[in-house]
Formats: sequence, structure tokens, C-alpha cells
Amino acid sequence: RYRKGSDVTFLYPELTRALVALPFDEFVLDGELVALDESGRPDFQRLQNRAQRTTGVDAEAQALETPVTLFVFDLLVLSGRDLRSLPLEQRKAFLKRMLPPRGPIRYADHVEEAGKELFERVQEQRLEGIVAKRASSTYRAGRSAHWLKIPADRISEFVVVGYTLPKGGRTGFGALHLASVKGGVLTYAGRVGTGFSDRFLREFSRRLEAIRIKQPLCQGAVPRGREHVWVEPHYIARVRFKKRTADNLLRQPVFLTLVDDLTPEMLDTEKPVEETDSEVQSEAPAGDAAEAPKFSISNPDKVFWPDDGITKGDLIEYYRSISDWILPYLRGRPVVLDRYPDGIYGKSFFQKNVPDYIPAWMRTAQIWEEGETRGSNLFLCDDLDSLLYLVNLGTIPLHIWSSRVESIQHPDWCVIDLDPKDAPFRNVVRIARSLRELCLELEIEVFLKSTGGSGLHLLIPLSAAYTHEQAKLLAELLARIVSAELPEIATLERAVERRESKVYIDCYQNGQGKLIVAPFSVRPYPRAPVSTPLGWEELTETMDVKAFNLRSVPERMQALGYDPMRKILESTTDLARVIERLSKWA
Repeated sequence: RYRKGSDVTFLYPELTRALVALPFDEFVLDGELVALDESGRPDFQRLQNRAQRTTGVDAEAQALETPVTLFVFDLLVLSGRDLRSLPLEQRKAFLKRMLPPRGPIRYADHVEEAGKELFERVQEQRLEGIVAKRASSTYRAGRSAHWLKIPADRISEFVVVGYTLPKGGRTGFGALHLASVKGGVLTYAGRVGTGFSDRFLREFSRRLEAIRIKQPLCQGAVPRGREHVWVEPHYIARVRFKKRTADNLLRQPVFLTLVDDLTPEMLDTEKPVEETDSEVQSEAPAGDAAEAPKFSISNPDKVFWPDDGITKGDLIEYYRSISDWILPYLRGRPVVLDRYPDGIYGKSFFQKNVPDYIPAWMRTAQIWEEGETRGSNLFLCDDLDSLLYLVNLGTIPLHIWSSRVESIQHPDWCVIDLDPKDAPFRNVVRIARSLRELCLELEIEVFLKSTGGSGLHLLIPLSAAYTHEQAKLLAELLARIVSAELPEIATLERAVERRESKVYIDCYQNGQGKLIVAPFSVRPYPRAPVSTPLGWEELTETMDVKAFNLRSVPERMQALGYDPMRKILESTTDLARVIERLSKWA
């Protein structure tokens, strides 16, 4: 099944037949489904093309034309017995005995101890990397300290053939256009837009300006438009990247350095070069190379809130100071950016899909939804570097999914949004208290946070134990009961013009891909308010929710010493019992 639950067994008939043929009644395997190219390497584009076939006839034909292989690396259940508490090496021993030596299901073998040598071979074969696991570890879903993903990025040199004009607050240029050389011919290889310091952007843009030309001197998938500027092929850039696409473009490139001892005629991009310590640590302070930052903050003095004198640097320092509080809500969860590169009064845009220019160390997740012919590649924000990188893009609030990637169909919470629009805040408080009283009567724990606007979010913990549809049903039932009890101040009417200045109880922010602003996110409104977790004892009719802002929240959390909402990540609700009672009630 896909993450959303749709059955795709028919798409892989050769795999289905092989699984059914295994002489075991009940088992759970952990593995990776891949399509291999002619040289035996995984090819993601082939797998995508295979997955787009939707009829049984097509699937049988594709099984011959583009066969898939399930590489299995762990065994969780065998003949009804839960093996997750056993050491990995023991689970793999059972797995090896269970699987046939040939066919579309293959045992993913491992190499003990010689990790360095294995990694060198992986680099030579231009594979994506290795996973290192602790042999004695028990099975845990999702990320774990007992295993590490070690990517084998490629590093090559390319000719700089142009650049893009800067946007937003960026200086110098936006990205460098690159080309590879083969047989004396320049072929466009894509653009690299990250890895530059502010100083390099300023200085190198002046050097490029002096060698501008009207037309690109490379062939291939060359972009067009006024924002693209072309230059003579004079400079060589060393770039780290994941792989090449079918169009010969670089995937997730990161600029490392300019190379002065090569010319375009000497260049051979088919041979990766060794990365030296001086190149990696060029941004590090003297005497402390291990502390090299992963990226440079751009334009920290740019004013984002003109009326309040709050700069981009102030925003970044806020998120740095609040990182221990916000990161538990972000880790492992898809994040959507709300970017304001010119501040709150400038143009803004949502960014869902990850662009090509993000650094290689930034974690992302490919998520497929039912009916999609291609998945969405979404940001993940697991640590301080990732958080600050996203904010440095001009992101003010971060919007998050209710579920994590390892359990994408099962949310961690159910949310009810109280949206007052023109209604007085005292009515919001009254409805929030009524909802809480109902939840207490049903033995439901409910948590509270401000939205950063004029409303409130009420969240009920689900601990990834139920589906999005069940979460939505719970919110709808609670909303109907309270709106019926308080019809003079509450409404379920979505259309603003029909609400009659009542508080809208929004129960429709539950579902896969539905978003809420993350706790501790700053909002792009005057005074830089923050979506802040609250204790129920703090909720009064006279409270000013916008007093929780960029300047006050770090001091509040330091004085408070705990997060009033944090337990939502650890608590749960007996939803089946609650919905049964509510169905009779409503």
C-alpha cells in the first residue's frame, strides 16, 4: 500500500507472486523497492515510470520491460512472532535463511567492520552511500541513534558559463550556471545556488560582470529568460552533488570553491576529485576547524518588520534561542515554508517542494499521495542547522504536517482552530473553555496554543495510533456539539460573509498534508507575534495573545522552564471509545 492507504499490489505482479510463494503464513519485512539499470545500479526514474502504470495489463508488460527488486534488510515478524526485540544480527540471520538466493526478493547483505573500505568502493561505483547499523540494536521505527546514513556525494569540477540575477535580499548573483566538458564541447549541467559566502557573492559577481556575453556558449537544456546572464568560459568551480538527472543536470549541488590551477581545456568532469580539508573548512574560524558553519547568514541587517525595527538577523537569533523548544515539534515532520524575502510588507510565497539548490546535508522526504503521478519532495527540519537554513531563506512561520514521515498516514494530534475574524476574543475564550469541558467529560486531554493571530488552536494527542479520517471525525463531532450549545457565538460556516461575526470552529485542518503553524513560529504580522503554547490557567478574556512575540517568548520560556504543550508528543487518546460515545451524543 502507498502511504495514504491505496492498494498497489497489482502494480508489481512479479513481486506479489514471489512473496506469496514464500513458505510462511505471516511475516513482516523491511526493505527497499528499486528498479535497476543495465549496470545493476538503482534508478529512481525507472521506478517512477513503473509506478505510473495503472492497469493490470500494463503492470504485466512492465514486469518484463522494467522489473523491480525488493532488497530486504530486516525481518520484524515471522510466523506470527514479533522479532523486533532481538538484536539486528540475529534478525538478519533468520532473514537470510528465509529468502531464496534468486528472484525479485533479495537479501540485502552487509559488511562487518570494514566500513571505510566499503564506503570507498561505494564511491568508486558512484552509488548513493551506505547505512551503518549497530549489530546489537533492536528494531525501532524511524530515525535512531543506532543507525547512520552516510551519503557518498560526488565532487567534480565544472566551467562557469553564466549566472542568474539575485532575487529578494540576495546580493551579487542568485546561482551559477555550470557546464561540463567532453570532447571540447560545453554541455549545460545545471545551476548551483548554495555554498557561497556573502563576501564571495559580492566579489565574484564583479569578476563575472567583466566577461558577460550575449548568448550561452554551451549546448543542452539551457534555460531562457532575462534573469539568466551568460559569461565567457573562464572560471572553474568545484561542486559537490548527489547525482545527475536524465537531462545531465546536477542533483542537489553545493558550491565548494573556485579552482585556479585548471582551464576548461584541462577539465575532465567524469573523474571526481578528492576534497581537501582546506576546501571544506574555508569558512571555519582559525584554530577551530571542527566548528565550520554549514552555510553563511545572508543580509542579517535587512529590516523585516519596518514598524518595529526587527531585522532578519533578529528573526534568526529568535529561532536560534528557541530551537530547543521548537525542534521537538519539527523533527521527522514535513515542513512547508512561508517565505518573506523582503519582509512582511514585501511579496511572499509558500514553498512546499524542495528546490534543486539546497545543500546536500539538508534532509528531505519524498512523499507520494494517492492519484499523484509524481511525489512531492518536502523539507524536514531535524536540527539547528536545518532550522536556521530555512529561516535564512526568508522563512517567517513554519507550517507543519500533523504526521511524521515514518507514520505519514497516522497523525500525532487532532486540531480544532478557533477563528474569530470580527468576533470579540472573549467569545473565543468561552468556546475554548466549553470544548475543554467537553473533552474532560470524555476523559480527553487537550492542549492549547495561540495561533499568533487572533485565534487559538486546541490539540488532542493521538500518538500516531489513528488515521487522518478518524482525527477529522473527532474534530467534527466535538465542533458540532459545542456549536449547538453556543449557537449565538459559534458557527461551522466556512464562508466569512455568512458567519455573522461569530467564531468559526474550524475542524477541517485534519488530513494528510493539512497544515498548522508550528508551535513557537513567528507570524508575519506587526509586533512579530508568536504561536505560543499556553497553560489553561493563562487563558482569560482580557489576555493579549499578541503580547507573545519574538522579543517576549524566549524570556517567557526561560522563566517558565517547561513547555505547557510538550506532552502532546507523548500522550494519546482512546479514540474508538470517545467516537462511539460522541456518535450517540451528536
